[in-house]
Amino acid sequence: MSYPHLTAVASLQSALTETEFDALIVLASDFNHPELSPLAEVLQTAAQVDQRIGQQLASLACSLVPGQRLILAPIGTLDRDYDDVRSYADAAKQAIQVAKDMGAKAPLLWVEPQQSPLYQQAAAVSYLAMCQALWQPLEGREVVGEEKLEPVQRIGLCGIAAEQAEELMAIEAGRRLARDLAGTEPERMSALNFAAYCQEAFAGSAVQVEVVTDIATLQRDYPLMMAVARSSLAVKRHHPAVIRLIYNPDGAVAQTLLLAGKGLVYDTGGADLKVGGSMAGMSRDKGGGAAVAGFMLAIAGLKPQGIKVVAEIGAVRNSIGSDAFVPDEVLTSHAGVRVRIGNTDAEGRLVLADLLSHLREQALNEVTPQIFSIATLTGHAARAVGPYTALVENGPARLLQLASTLQQQGDIWGDPCEISRSRREDFQFIQAKSAAEDVLSCNNAASSVTVRGHQFPMAFLVEASGLSAHGQHQAKPIPYLHLDIAGSGVDGGDWIHGKPSAAPILALLASTLSS
Repeated sequence: MSYPHLTAVASLQSALTETEFDALIVLASDFNHPELSPLAEVLQTAAQVDQRIGQQLASLACSLVPGQRLILAPIGTLDRDYDDVRSYADAAKQAIQVAKDMGAKAPLLWVEPQQSPLYQQAAAVSYLAMCQALWQPLEGREVVGEEKLEPVQRIGLCGIAAEQAEELMAIEAGRRLARDLAGTEPERMSALNFAAYCQEAFAGSAVQVEVVTDIATLQRDYPLMMAVARSSLAVKRHHPAVIRLIYNPDGAVAQTLLLAGKGLVYDTGGADLKVGGSMAGMSRDKGGGAAVAGFMLAIAGLKPQGIKVVAEIGAVRNSIGSDAFVPDEVLTSHAGVRVRIGNTDAEGRLVLADLLSHLREQALNEVTPQIFSIATLTGHAARAVGPYTALVENGPARLLQLASTLQQQGDIWGDPCEISRSRREDFQFIQAKSAAEDVLSCNNAASSVTVRGHQFPMAFLVEASGLSAHGQHQAKPIPYLHLDIAGSGVDGGDWIHGKPSAAPILALLASTLSS
């Protein structure tokens, strides 16, 4: 799995004469920084004839830098209350595109350091943003070729150590996998192909891969998920799969993370069919499962000590057909909870509920477990918090401040999140309406026009998975945090054409490794 190789460079001064680089990108708010003194005269002369210098991105020929290509990318002011490290990311994305258009294949990057702890990872964020900008869809790479579509093969980063460069490449490998899985069309990345792509990505790594495809086994162990899959079973290549990923550290385990990922490889809406053009882009409804896989690949590369990680991804197609499940059906979850279907387009929570039930059972035998679910679950999350990951936690997670930690680390790494509280109204909303069921999956209106449309699904997940028996006042509390990436899963919120963002991998990694 290729991506721009990252080379650690001791200093800008030492790299100006390096022949392995062919451009210099400068990200700064002030181009008068002392480290830029070798270029001071060039910058002063350029500023006299080009008003863009310091105000907007500019490129010029300069014999003093590698490849004679100099790209100046101002990051703007950072002293407003609402400024954050994404100013670096935005400038980095623009700059690497200009470098690519100029013909550079190995640019050198210098990032102006800041004293504020909010910008402590500015250089890392800039590199990762460049990788995000350079990524091209898997289908295109397989047809046209990676070297043609992604000609930038190396990035040099000033001021970091070789060890940090290796860590950042491990992180980017995971993010790249997540983008490939999330952003690929529904036949190339069907459920079975999703599983095969994971097997290939993790081959020889520190993560063990188990794939369950036997229909009888899935029907027994994942009954809600298989209701979603029911209409897809008539087409063999559309059959579902559960992908289980396991990382065991060397030595003792002090913490266990258990992750559930929604992998809807295509969502037609089922019997509640998506109409009016709203079905386009639904091959990206697997973004949660893709993020879980990407997180696990990053873990495989970073090999953290003391942390065990177990993940389950439900890869399934919500098809429409004569055998499609319909509203009013009452289905029994893996946890033994009777679920009345309110809307077949609320299928992701059914998949997650069974996954969470399996993880709940395992958590009871693990060391200090924490459970997470990641999904492109509701349009309401995108409506409510825009391009941010929405976090909803149960009582035990709130006591540990899991969402708060994730939000703090997300701010530092340019992967921001918003916290939503789980409230009694959410549980009242999904209460049984008759003796025929224990819980209601959903109402029959779009989440985006439903009050608390991204909070009440978390209540359903708690009830349908059996996690309701593990709240803060129960005998065996289990911290659980739900992450809805419907607003953050693609750049610019364009689910049809936007690049998958690999959110919330950075925030989750940073919060995991900082604890």
